Amino acid sequence: MKKQKKYPFWEICILIVGLCLMAGLLYYANYDRPRYTVTEDTGTEYETARVVEIYENNTVVDETTENVVRGSMRLKVEILSGRYKGEYADTVNYFGAVNNVIVDVGDKVSVRIDTMGKDVYEVSIYNYYRTSVIIGIVLLFILALVVIGGKQGVKAVAGLIFTILCIVFILVPLCLKGYSSIPMTCFIIFITNVVCYALIGGFQTKTVTACIGSISGVIIAAILAYIAEKLTGITTFQMDEAEALILVKSSNPLKMRGLFISGILISAQGAVMDIAMSIASALDELHIHKPQLKAKELFKSGMNIGKDAMGTMANTLVLAFAGNSFNMMILIYSYGVSFNQLINTDFVAIEVIRAVAGSLGIVLTVPIVAGISAYIYQYKDKVKKKK
Repeated sequence: MKKQKKYPFWEICILIVGLCLMAGLLYYANYDRPRYTVTEDTGTEYETARVVEIYENNTVVDETTENVVRGSMRLKVEILSGRYKGEYADTVNYFGAVNNVIVDVGDKVSVRIDTMGKDVYEVSIYNYYRTSVIIGIVLLFILALVVIGGKQGVKAVAGLIFTILCIVFILVPLCLKGYSSIPMTCFIIFITNVVCYALIGGFQTKTVTACIGSISGVIIAAILAYIAEKLTGITTFQMDEAEALILVKSSNPLKMRGLFISGILISAQGAVMDIAMSIASALDELHIHKPQLKAKELFKSGMNIGKDAMGTMANTLVLAFAGNSFNMMILIYSYGVSFNQLINTDFVAIEVIRAVAGSLGIVLTVPIVAGISAYIYQYKDKVKKKK
């Protein structure tokens, strides 16, 4: 019968202290979070409704824009959520090249409700009702992780949830409070690295080396991004969201300048963690089966493993950025811009810095993890021999 793993007392103490600190930080970050308020006779709310009747259908198919529907529909909808739940309202659903929510009787839709007085409101079609589909996709992903990964899959889900909670409910609100985003992002990356690796493999040599290598790789990506930012003059103020963030800054002590680099750190973290764990785990297995290998040989093996992995990992990061910018690339190509104009646009500079900084972080993680692993295993072997 397999013995149940017993965790040392110090590990349990660290876990309890860590959870208490994170709970306190979570409360501090969110206790005064901004909330949109509505009153009895004012407010804009987004709720769910069902189409119960179509009065008029004044739509036509526009063949010049790939059969996009244009025109309008007069609808009767039943409100399914919010303070007007159970009430019926008439609305007009307008169609255009961009706003094109095609509905039929019985369909659920997301509606915008503008209250203009007590029991006086106006309903408009906001978008498709996607809640159930999105939740279903997420649950399918979680199910696949659990079924295929078993216990490790469950731990991976827990680590993923923890990472998302840290970014959304700690990093974002603290940045909005005026804390500098770069040190806060580095702190969140450190915490999520430690927790995720501890969940995956506990506190052992391979997880410690992977954690150190991962954090080092992300810091390298940050340094390169910072240097590139200074040399190219690219900051958050050149990004698409700059105008909206400036409006946010007018009512919040937000520091915008570090957000560009913080985004690169968050984007690079996943790929860097992946390659760091792959190399650390491979060297751990190699050391178990061939303990006679010296540090130099272990390092060389780690580099050989890393060379095969770093190409695909760097590709993954670059292609992820390219995929996000695919529509913009088509627009740029269609205009026939010159190379000199293209290479000096803010958009291209931003995407190049993102891709190269993250990819360099991946590449340099390989020798860092290989070197740390080789040194630690050699040191442990020396200690064993002395005993």
